[in-house]
Amino acid sequence: MSTTISPLVAAISTNPIFSGLGPETIEKIAELTVTVRLAEGETLFLKGDPGDALYCVRRGRIHIMATTAGGKHLIMNVLGSGDVFGEIALLDGRERSADAVAAEATELLTIRRSDFHDLLKRQPEISLHLMELLCERLRWTSGRMEEVSLLPLPARLARRLLKLADDFGEEIEISQEKLSTLVGVTRETVNRQLQIWKRADIIALDRSRVTIKDEPRLIREARLADEDD
Repeated sequence: MSTTISPLVAAISTNPIFSGLGPETIEKIAELTVTVRLAEGETLFLKGDPGDALYCVRRGRIHIMATTAGGKHLIMNVLGSGDVFGEIALLDGRERSADAVAAEATELLTIRRSDFHDLLKRQPEISLHLMELLCERLRWTSGRMEEVSLLPLPARLARRLLKLADDFGEEIEISQEKLSTLVGVTRETVNRQLQIWKRADIIALDRSRVTIKDEPRLIREARLADEDD
């Protein structure tokens, strides 16, 4: 195996579609990948673009975004190293359902739709992994809809911060503007809640950074709505 493949095998092995497959299969998958590099703020694809590839984040961050009828942008998800996206359009070949934008300098591993279909014919066990991932995404989407429609802001914001911390560490590099699009409220509303938690020493705030100082108390904030039911 060439030295150029080894890093790809390491990256591919961590993602939920291909994890659990044998090393020989993963090496074959790695041989299909094409590396794509994006600058901060660069668009990977827009809603309505052809769904012709699956992506795995090797390093950096991708924002999956939607635009409301009023022209506002909503960050639906933040993806980091090892995360896979684009799998739905990859399977059905239909248009992308959202925008994908690099939140920072990002490197992606890409598998084109035609190559992936050929791979599924040779390695049908991958189909099971893909179905499991799609089910996980459906549950995530249902939970997100429930959060936005039913949970109060503190619980929604706490859950989003905890998820970001789980992916990127307790020092979360994100602006309050982007946090507001994640939870579906104004920046001012998010700032008021963050200031409450700052005074309570649950978090620390810096320019475009939120640091979780007291995770158990933030978890408590995230669960308050469930306990009130």
